[in-house]
Amino acid sequence: MDSRNQEHRIAVISDTHNLLRPEVIEQLKTCEVILHGGDISNQKILDTLMELAPVHVVRGNNDKDWAEHLPVTLEFELFGRRFFMVHKKKEIPADLSADVVVYGHSHKYDFREQNGVLYLNPGSCGPRRLNQPITMAIFTISDEGIQVEKIEIPHPDTATKGLAKITVDVVGEVGVMVEKGKSTDAISKKLGLESELAEQIVRMYVTHPGVTAEQVMTKLGL
Repeated sequence: MDSRNQEHRIAVISDTHNLLRPEVIEQLKTCEVILHGGDISNQKILDTLMELAPVHVVRGNNDKDWAEHLPVTLEFELFGRRFFMVHKKKEIPADLSADVVVYGHSHKYDFREQNGVLYLNPGSCGPRRLNQPITMAIFTISDEGIQVEKIEIPHPDTATKGLAKITVDVVGEVGVMVEKGKSTDAISKKLGLESELAEQIVRMYVTHPGVTAEQVMTKLGL
């Protein structure tokens, strides 16, 4: 079969944090390869991805013992292009030799071209951080070059309810209750927070040990 002028679709996701949304899976089914920028959270998620397409993945800071077999950085070639992957942007080497760099961690979509290299953070398509969008991306590679499509997954605005009552003191109280082993439901009821909002704050304390209330608010964009 003549491969000239063929288009190849590559799905790019990151920071799924133990959640594969049905809308994301539908997008993945349209692609030949899946790239995951880390923070998968468990082997089951990775197994599901591997049933859909070949997967190139790096280990994120929240991928613990189960992910020791996963590389921190990864270099490979796909459809004639050189790829480099790492979870954290700050760990991209200065002497990089690649056409495309994929990273994650921040949960914020970012795409840019610099010195002929494409840099892409697809954002997070896992649990939503309050008012941040749920995003992924798709590379389309052809003889003409590489096209990048940003995919934003619709989400109800329930996560933003109750933001007005969020203060450093409230976020700090959540941290105290997490240390005492209180459940998210208990924290939500005690502090009068929407359940999804409480879940987002609790997750920050669980996945970022030692984080302060001020840092939680900054990370969540409060």
